[in-house]
Amino acid sequence: MRSLRLCAVLGAIAVAPLAAHAGNPVINTVFAADPSAHVWPGDDRLWLYTSHDEPGTNTYDTMISYHVFSTSDLVNWTDYGVVFHLKSAPWAISHMWAVDCVRRNDTYYLFYCARERGTGMFRIAVASSPRPQGPFTDLGPIAGVRGGIDPAVLVDDDNQAYLIWGGGGRCYGVRLADDLRSAVAETTVDLSAQLPDFFEGPWLHKRAGKYYLSYPGLPGRKWPQHMYYAVADKPLGPYTPGGVYMREFPNRSDTNHGSIAEYKGRWYAFYHSSWLSGGKSQVRSVMADELEYNADGTIKPIVPSEHGVAVAGVQPAPSRVTVLLEAEAAPAAGGALDGPTVATALPGFSAAGYVTGFGQSLNYVTVMVQSAMARQAHLKIRYAAPGGPQKLKLLVNQTSLQVPDLDPKEYEKYLSFPAAADWAEFDCGIVSLREGDNFIKLYTGRPSADIAVDWFQLEPVR
Repeated sequence: MRSLRLCAVLGAIAVAPLAAHAGNPVINTVFAADPSAHVWPGDDRLWLYTSHDEPGTNTYDTMISYHVFSTSDLVNWTDYGVVFHLKSAPWAISHMWAVDCVRRNDTYYLFYCARERGTGMFRIAVASSPRPQGPFTDLGPIAGVRGGIDPAVLVDDDNQAYLIWGGGGRCYGVRLADDLRSAVAETTVDLSAQLPDFFEGPWLHKRAGKYYLSYPGLPGRKWPQHMYYAVADKPLGPYTPGGVYMREFPNRSDTNHGSIAEYKGRWYAFYHSSWLSGGKSQVRSVMADELEYNADGTIKPIVPSEHGVAVAGVQPAPSRVTVLLEAEAAPAAGGALDGPTVATALPGFSAAGYVTGFGQSLNYVTVMVQSAMARQAHLKIRYAAPGGPQKLKLLVNQTSLQVPDLDPKEYEKYLSFPAAADWAEFDCGIVSLREGDNFIKLYTGRPSADIAVDWFQLEPVR
């Protein structure tokens, strides 16, 4: 009788997250999975590093990019777009699955996996960036790690880094060299026998001097996956099984994969489901719920919730995900620069710089916006025009945009950017996004254009 009541409650939960008041999924604008959560020293935000599912797909073979999100309250999020793409890893040919990130010496290292060109074998590789949101530059596969998927990296209190990875029922761990690009010889351990029902997706976190290895497992080798954990006194074990902390739930994906992190005094479990896609296992969305420990250090079971999460003092609410695309990062993020160049002379820009050089006819910058569904967004462009007003053109998916302050008879459909000695925001109004990849192109109409472009921002429209 108890199990029937529980099924009824979970059935209600399965439908409710699609309602307007729902707080889960926490990322509701793009299909993302395998969330890796981090709080970096000196940074008040929580960061999520995720894989990306193509809308409409029915296979995991189509995963070719990664996203980064940040938040300061677990309700309002920033999506930095594609931060690393298959085309940026010349050694790889497909299957960019789960990802993790660590910070060392003010550099951020993205650990990812992909199939190797020519051999088809999975390899674990690393990319780097001076900024937590990327974009990341590929450093290649990790030497001494032959194959495998789903990397997770823990940098311990003594600054020693450990890599855990595994799939297909096998889990391994190894110490990493100081440069994080190679394994320390003779330190690889096979953890598989210590982790009941292990299948893939390990994650390692530390609490109260103990190391918790959590992972998706297959009870009785049958799908779908449940979330398990084990505990050890050392990063590479031996591990003692802790049990299951999240069982299957309605509208779950066949897979589950997640992370556990402390943020502003509370612990949270991040994972994925198929709530946004209506139960399609290969089209997943990031979820979050509070995680609690018993007095003896064991983890209390989690039932995925409708209401979602928020930091203390903030009411849980539907997530607002704003897309922020740096103009200078466009070529690495699915967009392009043709004519304009990256500059840093004008102070006050965000991230790595801005783009300028629109003086020749049809010079352009294009940024790519990924969306889980057709929707509307409020588009703004941060720019500077110290030399006076400038006129440019804008295309959103091949459609010209003309803001209301222009002469409706003007055939060329120019956007008139007011003079701005310092950085200013130009309001482009509401634009329509389609399911999948969207392209926003800002380009020269009149060759005299003298303008600097910092970023493109798309705010959600409720």
